[in-house]
Amino acid sequence: MNEVVHYKREEEYAIITIANGKANAISHEVIEGLNTSLDKALEENKVVILTGQTGIFSAGFDLKVMAKSPESAKELVTKGSQLSLRMLSFPKPIIIACNGHAIAKGAFLLLSSDYRIGVEGDYKIGMNEVQIGMTMHHAGIAIARAKLSHTYLDRSVNNSEIYNPKEAVKAGFLDVIVPEDQLLPTAIKAAKLFSQLNEKAHAATKLKVRKPHLAAIEKAIELDLQEEIFINQ
Repeated sequence: MNEVVHYKREEEYAIITIANGKANAISHEVIEGLNTSLDKALEENKVVILTGQTGIFSAGFDLKVMAKSPESAKELVTKGSQLSLRMLSFPKPIIIACNGHAIAKGAFLLLSSDYRIGVEGDYKIGMNEVQIGMTMHHAGIAIARAKLSHTYLDRSVNNSEIYNPKEAVKAGFLDVIVPEDQLLPTAIKAAKLFSQLNEKAHAATKLKVRKPHLAAIEKAIELDLQEEIFINQ
């Protein structure tokens, strides 16, 4: 599909892989590739498996872009929020096979999907924005509020608490964890089960269930566009 996002079509599902260097950073190119891949999956009527590289799903936004200027940071964060909004309202099921670490936007992508499978191991999952000096954006708070309990919302968003995979299940970032060699087989099994769902019923029900959250995220994106600075020096 492009150099940093790969698309592989199978009979009952499509595998979308983020492959953007050691950190698997979410850059403009990655977001473009993910959107193009989602277009392709929709066109081909495929359940989506979204995954990363061995040991890491994603460490978050490309820090080179984020540090360039407040305007540059705002542009990338806004595109990332719009991607999450699209994923949460996507007509087909989206399964994330989380290969390991999922930090910042990597964790937000977990919260933007339908089913999240993680791997056992010494991996870090969570939102470190406040820790690194970023006042959490409105859309990030809205996305987190849609999936995390009040207790874990405060701990994750306000306190930048980072979890291991087992703790991440309790917090709401993951649904299940498996041994590393079972990650893709488990995701494929889930994809085959989800492919048996009635397409129209799944898409319509998802929108009904998430209607207040989707509206909140849309409003939050508008508020973020009015913000001048995302990173506190």
